[in-house]
Amino acid sequence: MTENRPVRRWRAGTALSAGVLVGMAASAAVALFVLDLVEGDAPSEALGAPAYVEDTEMAGIDHTYDGEFQYFVGGGVAVLDCNSDMRPDLFVAGGSEPAGLFVNESEVGGELRFQGRHAESTDLTDVTGAYPLDVDSDGHLDLAVLRVGENVMLRGTGDCVFERANELWQADGGDDWTAAFSGRWDPGEQLPTMAFGNYRQGTDPGDGCADHELLTPDGGRYGPPVALSPGWCTLSIMFSDWSRTGQMDLRMTNDRHYYENGQEQLWRVGEDGTASEYSEEDGWQPMQIWGMGIAGRDLTGDARPEFFLSSQGDNKLQRLVNTDGGPTYEDVALDVGATAHRPFIGDTNRPSTAWHAEFGDVNNDGFVDLFVSKGNVDAQVEFAADDPNNLLISREDGTFREGAGDAGLVDYSRSRGAAVTDLNLDGMLDVVVVERREPVRIWRNTGPAGNWLAVVPKQPGANRDAIGALVEVRIGSHVQRVEVTVGGGHSGGEVGPIHFGLGDAESAQLRVTWPDGEEGGWVPVDANQIVSIERGSDTGTVLYSGRD
Repeated sequence: MTENRPVRRWRAGTALSAGVLVGMAASAAVALFVLDLVEGDAPSEALGAPAYVEDTEMAGIDHTYDGEFQYFVGGGVAVLDCNSDMRPDLFVAGGSEPAGLFVNESEVGGELRFQGRHAESTDLTDVTGAYPLDVDSDGHLDLAVLRVGENVMLRGTGDCVFERANELWQADGGDDWTAAFSGRWDPGEQLPTMAFGNYRQGTDPGDGCADHELLTPDGGRYGPPVALSPGWCTLSIMFSDWSRTGQMDLRMTNDRHYYENGQEQLWRVGEDGTASEYSEEDGWQPMQIWGMGIAGRDLTGDARPEFFLSSQGDNKLQRLVNTDGGPTYEDVALDVGATAHRPFIGDTNRPSTAWHAEFGDVNNDGFVDLFVSKGNVDAQVEFAADDPNNLLISREDGTFREGAGDAGLVDYSRSRGAAVTDLNLDGMLDVVVVERREPVRIWRNTGPAGNWLAVVPKQPGANRDAIGALVEVRIGSHVQRVEVTVGGGHSGGEVGPIHFGLGDAESAQLRVTWPDGEEGGWVPVDANQIVSIERGSDTGTVLYSGRD
């Protein structure tokens, strides 16, 4: 057996366990998928949902995403370590209220606690979301702040201090209603190519969908913005090397509520900023959904990400069909129990409205789970009012089951953006949810959970955080793979340690394929640590150990 054999794969089959028959009518004639586990030391026992404790009241995040029509969407949270203490800090959109920067003061393994940090640069209004990235590669994460109006680039200078940088970098912030962002680094460039996904041309309900703006570097600054047209009211975008050919294309999910002739989009974006859409001739399949968010993760072990697309009653989990050519995808959400199209409790007879989606191994068993935030747009009577968030727990066979109730994550507020991240360095993924017109809520993961590993890839020069790299963690013949990206989710994302669950394994090997395709060697590491891998090094540097 080779080390690169997929950990798991779906294949057509007839001998099915009861767990595979999720949400299917008895008379439905659909393609079914079962899953093979690789032999060897692969994790073999999936755990149930861990227990979450709500720390909202003591956490110190007294912050609300508020406002009228133009803030029905958005409400994202950016997760970044802005003071280099290994604990993730939060920058939260406020809509009509000021945005909020919250510095993490949680004790290791303890209750989640934050301190608000006010400054003119960060207390911006009209903010729908934000994404972190180290634009100038100086070792301090910066923020792309999305707004109704001019988008603002904030340059991090250390100790969670930020300064406006639009003029420094000549980054045109535009004047549209922006709710999505993604970035990538092109060969030889000091600055990233940045894409801003615009939603609508204005704040009047009758306004049409807006085109998007692409900023490409011109030396140490940006040239004039390039329009990506047509735009179909986009709410999430992500640069991803979906085909593992070395080219990061730009995927967009679009809200069909405001268009008639549009569809989901995938753009080729050249290094010079020229862009063209993939078409049916290329293998791209036309699809219209109420697109809200994107989550990507390799679930089948072929190094190519599956994509979860959140929508209203019509969530998709897309698997690449044609691995030798074009972007032809099929929806396998029904087959693996990931539709989440109606509330599992609450208004169970009406469709759900899904927003942020994020993969993460919340119980550290080696099988990747999925969190989806839910909430009515405002008062749409045809959609569920009591619409709790989902925590889809992965089984050994690759199917999912609902675990939010068991986990204690039931929330009937109108949720928007979210984050699934380890906030107190105990190796377990906590949950932050931005609510519309209610304070941010935060839950602490108390387990039970298996062992874990978090990986920080670093390279010298531009793109220090190795956006576009592929990080692999191997336990025997079991290989997990994560593409390092900036974008996706719903109006917010994270740059930081990449989390892997290891099950019972006390050690693992990790490898990084760098953004230009150079493949590093396998590096042995112990479990329950945050490990940095520097490009060119054959050893890992322990940044934090939970083994002490």
